[in-house]
Amino acid sequence: MSKVQSIKTTHSEVFIGEHVFKVLTEYLTPYKDCKKFLLVDENTLQNCTTQLISQVKALENVEIIEIESGEENKTLDICYQIWKTLSDYKADRNSVLINLGGGVITDMGGFVASTYKRGIDFINIPTTLLSQIDASVGGKVGIDFDDLKNMIGVFNEPKGVFIYPPFLKTLDKRQMLSGYAEALKHALITDKKYWKNLKGGLLSNSEDWENLITTSVNIKNSIVLKDPKEKKERKLLNFGHTIGHAIESYSLKNDSLPLLHGEAIAIGMVCETYLSHLVLELSAANLKEISSSILSFYSRYRLDDNQFHQLIELMKHDKKNETSSINFTLLKEIGLAEVNHEVDVELIIESLNYYNSLIKK
Repeated sequence: MSKVQSIKTTHSEVFIGEHVFKVLTEYLTPYKDCKKFLLVDENTLQNCTTQLISQVKALENVEIIEIESGEENKTLDICYQIWKTLSDYKADRNSVLINLGGGVITDMGGFVASTYKRGIDFINIPTTLLSQIDASVGGKVGIDFDDLKNMIGVFNEPKGVFIYPPFLKTLDKRQMLSGYAEALKHALITDKKYWKNLKGGLLSNSEDWENLITTSVNIKNSIVLKDPKEKKERKLLNFGHTIGHAIESYSLKNDSLPLLHGEAIAIGMVCETYLSHLVLELSAANLKEISSSILSFYSRYRLDDNQFHQLIELMKHDKKNETSSINFTLLKEIGLAEVNHEVDVELIIESLNYYNSLIKK
C-alpha cells in the first residue's frame, strides 16, 4: 500500500497517491451540509466520475456540471454557463466546487469559483499528467480571451489538490506526452539529474508515474513558494512558453486539429534553447542534446515562415512582458535558467527557422 504524499503550497496542500480519496473524504467533512458541485467534461464524466463518487461517499448527491473538453472552450461564454448553473441550483457562499479534469477544467473551474459571489471554495482533482504536474500548483486560475492564453484570471489557491495517478491510465499517448513537456521543462530549468532520467522516457511504466509527478510538483512548488505572484523567480517556469504559447494560440485558431499545450511548449523549448545558445552562450553540445531529445518524443509541426509575423505579434501580447520588448527565460546550462532576457525579433525569427531546419532532417 503506497503512502499518500503531502506537499504544502503557499496556502494549500497537494496530496499524491493511490489513497488520496480517503484524505479527500476528510477534507469534505466541513461541507457536510453544504451544496457540492462537480465540474467535469465528457472525458472525465465517462472515465473518472464513477470511480471518484464510489470512493467518496460525501459526493453521492453531488450536482454534476458538464462542459465540452478542449482549450477552445476555456472562454468567458462557458464561464457564464457554469455561473448560471450554480445560480440556478442556488449555490451559496458556503458551497464548494470540485474540479475533476485537466488544466482547462481546473483553470476555469478555479476562476469560476473565485468570482462567483466574490468567491466560493474549490477543490482540484487533476486527471491529466499536464494538470497533475503543472496546474496543480501555483494558484493561477483563469481563461483565454481574444485568442490569447490565460489573459483573464486571478491568483487563488484551491482548498486542496488531490492527485490520483491511476487516472492517467485513461489517457492516450498524445495526452501523456503533452504533460511530459512540462516535466522536461522542470528538469531543464532546475535539475540536471531529473533531465537525464526523463530523456530515457518515464511514461511507459506506470510505476514511475508517482515519482515523476512528485518530483515535478516539488520543483514547481519550491519556485512558487519563493515568488507566489511571479515577480522574479517564478518566471523560471516560463521557459519554452513565450514562443510556445504563441504557437499554441496560432494553432488553436488556424488548425483543424490544434496542437496540445505540451506539444506547443515542446516546440517553444527547442526555439528558446536556440536563443539560449545565442544570448547566454549555452553550449552547442547542450543545444544539440536538448533539441534532439525533445524532438525524439514529439511529432513534427512545420512553422509557416509566412506567418512568423503573426507569431511575433502574439508574443508581444504575452502577459509576462514588462515593456514593449519580448521577455524570455533562457538556459545558462542544463539545470540552470535565468529570467528577464529581452530578445530582438530578428533572433526570435532565427530560432523559429532553427526549429524548421531540424524537422527537415
